[in-house]
Amino acid sequence: MIVVTDSIRLSTEGNTDIVDITEKVRQRLKSAGIKNGVVTVSVKGSTGAVTTCEYEPGLVQDLKEFFARLIPEGKRYHHDAAWGDGNGHAHLRASLVGPSVTIPIHNQELALGTWQQIIFIDFDNRARQRELLVQFLGEEKHVQ
Repeated sequence: MIVVTDSIRLSTEGNTDIVDITEKVRQRLKSAGIKNGVVTVSVKGSTGAVTTCEYEPGLVQDLKEFFARLIPEGKRYHHDAAWGDGNGHAHLRASLVGPSVTIPIHNQELALGTWQQIIFIDFDNRARQRELLVQFLGEEKHVQ
């Protein structure tokens, strides 16, 4: 078994910016040399999240509206009172979704459904430079 660690850097708009990162993860899988195993994609930071969905314009908009209804921006949050940065909603939304996702790897492919993509969601209230950690654990392609 080997562990290969890589990263993905993104420029995001914030405010529930949703980015399809599937191809970036696939590119790193090719470089990692893993035949079977798992990949974990994790965001560094507490106002972003990683999950899967069908990445299409209607669902992307549905997700944005869902989070706006569930945890609205502009409501009074204790975090905002403590820090004055106005992003309490972003921390709550990110905590709800979670910072990472783990995907199986089978025969050098991500084991995703036909309409399933890996997405990063930036909930912060401003544009950001983000770093995602991509860590592969598995067996090498050419095990002797």
